[in-house]
Amino acid sequence: MIDPSASPCAKALHEQTLVWDNHGCLPFEETDRWVGELARYRRAGVDVVSINIGDAQEPLDTLVRTAAVIRRFVRQDPSHYLLAESTAAIEVAQANGRLAVALDVEGTVALGGQLSLIELLYDLGVRWMSMVYNRRNAVGFGCHDEVDKGLTRFGYSVVREMDRVGMVKCCSHTGYHTAMDVLRATDRPTIFSHSNPRALKDHPRNITDELIDACAATDGVICINGVGIFLGANDASVGTFVNHLDYVAQRVGAAHVGIGLDYVFDRDGLSRTLAKHADMWPAEYGYQPGIQFTAPEDIIRVTDELLLRGWSTDDVRATLGGNLLRVARRVWQ
Repeated sequence: MIDPSASPCAKALHEQTLVWDNHGCLPFEETDRWVGELARYRRAGVDVVSINIGDAQEPLDTLVRTAAVIRRFVRQDPSHYLLAESTAAIEVAQANGRLAVALDVEGTVALGGQLSLIELLYDLGVRWMSMVYNRRNAVGFGCHDEVDKGLTRFGYSVVREMDRVGMVKCCSHTGYHTAMDVLRATDRPTIFSHSNPRALKDHPRNITDELIDACAATDGVICINGVGIFLGANDASVGTFVNHLDYVAQRVGAAHVGIGLDYVFDRDGLSRTLAKHADMWPAEYGYQPGIQFTAPEDIIRVTDELLLRGWSTDDVRATLGGNLLRVARRVWQ
């Protein structure tokens, strides 16, 4: 249920507007047990959500199995859910009060050097994939690598194949030079699916003004995440979240900002993962138990805050989902 304390204006706007959260995280293990949590997005008034099916060093097997669980769940409840395999499906879902579910992949490790897997992942429902996840892979370098030499030869091939297939390229978690190479190597809109401005919080996972500008130049979208250590001093409050939205909008326009909460449902599982793979998530950067997250239920409050700050209804609608729909219409096949 949408927060009853939300203003009538925010409620009315949500009823008329496509609301799209571009990144959510179910656990890869025991996905069957957790997949019902997708209902939280629907109850919160979200129309489209993209769910991660693999990150970091997860093998192809994990991606396929996680996708299978989610796809089966969605198809077994067609009155409430729909696979977001086209923009037409998204429009149908919104019109009928259903949640459209897309899939995403963080990092390209699972490709194992095989370009043809990109098309297979697209057929499974993956609509965006990030190039690198924190640490170097065959495509390029990550945001936590000390050296970033940019896209590799294979990386350029991945960019071309993703453009051919219709999969949106994402540069979240990717190193500065590698991300810049991606943004310069394409004529398609490219995104940061869940990244925040480094000008507001100096963290290696956040992105510089130059990357924000370069992403907008592709007609892309920078989606703000609700992870406390990227927003501030583990501050996942709505006001701080909106500060990051507003910063990007003031810099490059509201046409280039969106929402990608990166909400993690299994906090205990996250704590175990951080401890097990400290090389991927260095503890000195705040990757420790107790990370706070802006939740799906907070999106209506984000809308209220944007309206209070004087945003126009058109700009709020664009930020809530219109901008990501524009990218999908230009890129998806």
